[in-house]
Amino acid sequence: MFTGLIEEVGRIKEIHRSRDSMVLTIEAKKVLEDVAIGDSIAVNGICLTVTNFQSTSFTVDVMPETIYKTNLSELKIHSLVNLERAMSPNRRFGGHFVAGHVDGTAVLIEKKPLDNAIYFTFEAELSLIRYMIPKGSIAIDGISLTLVDVSDRTFTVSIIPHTLKNTNLSTKEIGHSVNIEVDMIGKYVEKYVMNFMTSQNQGKKGITESFLKENGFL
Repeated sequence: MFTGLIEEVGRIKEIHRSRDSMVLTIEAKKVLEDVAIGDSIAVNGICLTVTNFQSTSFTVDVMPETIYKTNLSELKIHSLVNLERAMSPNRRFGGHFVAGHVDGTAVLIEKKPLDNAIYFTFEAELSLIRYMIPKGSIAIDGISLTLVDVSDRTFTVSIIPHTLKNTNLSTKEIGHSVNIEVDMIGKYVEKYVMNFMTSQNQGKKGITESFLKENGFL
């Protein structure tokens, strides 16, 4: 589990590609302070497992499913990536619940300065947009952000100077893709509501006192 608060920006040192997978070696500093083999580190919002590390870098394997769902295939040597270690139980929770399981990608279509902020607008598939609401949470390349506006095919976030300086968003240009993880609460709510509606259509009672007791609500 992650918070979406980026700890540092790493740099791709090596890329070893095979047909449908890859091995990445990433230069870093802060996330290596207490690293161990098997630890989880979010790389551009993707939960990956440390398989090896040195004093200034660590290595992760990327499986085919991750390649298909994310923008990692677009990485090049020296590309900048957002890094965050898994959440510690004694750490303040300042972002939102980020699982590190990317739902898909979106494409940057507009950057618009407004006073001390920059509005980033992205285009995405309806399968992602359906879980977004204005003022709701979203993770973009692993960054916990608040949605400003949502339309049928686009969404907008406001980026403050601190976020721009301390993440890889400063490198994003029109046409670049980003990894998207929608708010997991919305997905759970949708699944529950759909199951409830199905049970209603099948003549079941749905939410009853016994149902609440069986599931620990009473």
